[in-house]
Amino acid sequence: MRDKISQLFCLQKTACKNNNSTDNRGHNVPTKATSNGTMCANGSLGTEGPEATETDASGTGRMRKPLERNGSTQNHVVHLERRLGLFSGVALIVGTMIGSGIFVSPSGLLVRTGSVGVSFIIWLACGLLSLLGALAYAELGTMNTSSGAEWAYFMDAYGPAPAFLFSWVSTLVLKPSQMAIICLSFAQYAVEAFVTECDPPRGVVKMVALVAIVMILFVNCYSVNLGMAVQNIFTAAKLVAVVVVICGGAYKLMQGNTQHLSNAFNGPMPNVGAIATAFYTGLWAYDGWNNLNYVTEEIKNPSKNLPRSIIIGIPLVTLCYALINISYLAAMSPQEMIESEAVAVTFGNRILGALAWLMPLSVTISTFGSANGTLFAAGRLCFAASREGHLLDILSYVHVRRLTPAPGLIFHSLIASAMVLHGTIDSLIDFFSFTAWIFYGGAMLALIVMRYTKPNYPRPYKVPIIIPVVVLVISIYLVAAPIFETPRIEYLYALLFIFAGLIFYVPFVKLGMTPRFMNKVTLFFQLLLEVVPTSSMAMFE
Repeated sequence: MRDKISQLFCLQKTACKNNNSTDNRGHNVPTKATSNGTMCANGSLGTEGPEATETDASGTGRMRKPLERNGSTQNHVVHLERRLGLFSGVALIVGTMIGSGIFVSPSGLLVRTGSVGVSFIIWLACGLLSLLGALAYAELGTMNTSSGAEWAYFMDAYGPAPAFLFSWVSTLVLKPSQMAIICLSFAQYAVEAFVTECDPPRGVVKMVALVAIVMILFVNCYSVNLGMAVQNIFTAAKLVAVVVVICGGAYKLMQGNTQHLSNAFNGPMPNVGAIATAFYTGLWAYDGWNNLNYVTEEIKNPSKNLPRSIIIGIPLVTLCYALINISYLAAMSPQEMIESEAVAVTFGNRILGALAWLMPLSVTISTFGSANGTLFAAGRLCFAASREGHLLDILSYVHVRRLTPAPGLIFHSLIASAMVLHGTIDSLIDFFSFTAWIFYGGAMLALIVMRYTKPNYPRPYKVPIIIPVVVLVISIYLVAAPIFETPRIEYLYALLFIFAGLIFYVPFVKLGMTPRFMNKVTLFFQLLLEVVPTSSMAMFE
């Protein structure tokens, strides 16, 4: 195997010798400049500030080039390929958003609002907020077609330090916790089908969740096409399950079961803090609206397919969620929904009779597809940030034949597995939502900043400035309201963890320090995983 890898490295060196220098570490990894001007082994050239070598038309500075390249070929050098069309883009958004949230969140949202009507309004408001945020992301994603979403936009607007903090938190907490939550929900419903007399054993649930992570990891490491085929199939299957729930609810409504909807606004109104935490619960069900921005380097014609996928996918999900909630309330009371740990399973028992087992099966299909899309996107964030020297070099490498970012996928899966073993769904959701909306707000501010610092930079898709302003204000509210209304030490821990990333940023990114043993570690994993850098897809030229 060593001889095979060596031949591939030699091919890479020949392909890149006119554009990149190589270091003397023994495995011909193209070098690049870190943020302080030194060279490191990731295959791309960086600068101190947020911009690179191309000057925009306004003359206000330099800006990273979009990566819609024509020169990359299969035999040029190892690289990712553009394989995602419009259908796959919609499937990634819908398949990731419709996961465990609609089956875990309805009862939690009712508890926090205390009102059916208010909870339904929050469901719709969460869908609208997700759509507005995604449209703003569409402008950012077509303006800069680099993978990595917020990381790439922070690099453009603020510079390397905020971008590093995002990659630090997302790689170690946000994306792995998202996958852990979904896989725990998958396992909960999968085991529920075989345990009727008591709650599923926690140990069994966690083991099933770990098996799901391993299966999803294998699919995404084996082939991009296989990963997207799984995503497309599971998205279609979960939409069928959604139609079954909606049809069951419509049947109950035609029988006259409208008593739980007629007095929807009875009960006390929730306070400001409760509304914010209720939004956390609802927005968790909608999370995934920005996942397509993580894989823009693999989208065919991203300037058109990215906004089209968003405009089709998110309204479809919002409609499904509204109809599903109405269907739940047609079959059970709000109190029964609150007391049920598996709302969809209770619904199936009420409506489907002998076919009630179809409901937990449908939920497992839905959550498995959502977890697959989450890992697909998370691996690209790791890949993009590592390529710029913000994470370990090995995480930016791709498999020499399958062209998948295997190291990044494996890294995310290991952290998600640790969270499955030591976390619970409710605690993970609260931490995820609070931290995520700090960065979502940062992305909105980045768009506003670049409207003034890069006014003439090409924007194939452009949203009214009021959209990012509104989403930014709501983001500030979602972050600040729970802190002032119900202060918890966990919020302080989250903020401390974010800024703790500076401890690693200064020596290892800003100053370019690298422990000597890391060269041997990188070489070892290159040989073990059969991966190489993607120098032809350098983000800075």
